[in-house]
Amino acid sequence: MPNRIYNNAEKKKIALDMLERYTGSHPNQFRKQIILTNFEYYMQRFEAICGDEKTRGAAMSVVHSKKADVSIVNFSIGSPTAALIIELLATVEPKAVLFLGLCGGLHRSLKVGDFILPTAAIRDEGASKHFMPPQVPALPTFKIQKFVSQMVVERGLDYRTGVVHTTDYRFWEFDEKFKSGLYEERALAIEMECATLFITGFVSKVPIGALLLVSDTPLKRGGIKTKSSANSVFREFTDIHIETGIQAMSEIAIRGEHIRHYKW
Repeated sequence: MPNRIYNNAEKKKIALDMLERYTGSHPNQFRKQIILTNFEYYMQRFEAICGDEKTRGAAMSVVHSKKADVSIVNFSIGSPTAALIIELLATVEPKAVLFLGLCGGLHRSLKVGDFILPTAAIRDEGASKHFMPPQVPALPTFKIQKFVSQMVVERGLDYRTGVVHTTDYRFWEFDEKFKSGLYEERALAIEMECATLFITGFVSKVPIGALLLVSDTPLKRGGIKTKSSANSVFREFTDIHIETGIQAMSEIAIRGEHIRHYKW
């Protein structure tokens, strides 16, 4: 295995510099609990709910909250940037990272607004192969998923668990062969980052989980997300999604949860 940040002093130095350059925040500003998102609207809602300071760097934006003891990072979209943000965040040794992502619901029972707590992700993307051999499963940190599930239930909400499919193929909806493969896999949902986040987190010693929100149902007639439907999802479901994430990360800080459940 190639050297990673935790055992390569030169790489760590460069990564710390890159973290500040890409986010506009000094490493010391980051809280130990970090939320990841793909969307600026989530940043706006976090800032309105509990944010103190917002910074924007060359490629990403961050809002820090002393009150919640949480930082949120918009790292944009896709597996390459998902791998990058985990390697950069590894330099500040976060206690817990939670990805609040949107996904396409594949199972016929799912509807827009449902929550999915992934138990694993299919590695159908090109980034995670640089970190682990293809036979290694992409798994979230169990204790984070367990803790987030408790927060969801405490808020009187429901969720589904199962495997999600991570792909770097954006217009797969128009590829019948690809869709046939999805039916055979029986994955609950499809998205573009989870497998990469889980694998890179495992290698870089960054405890990470994910709480996904179903934003469309692309296998159903008329179910592909559009600008109009995306805006509707943001208006109706973003607050409960991000409030649940903030509560989970804040509670981890308050309760002093020991998250890393493995020893190296």
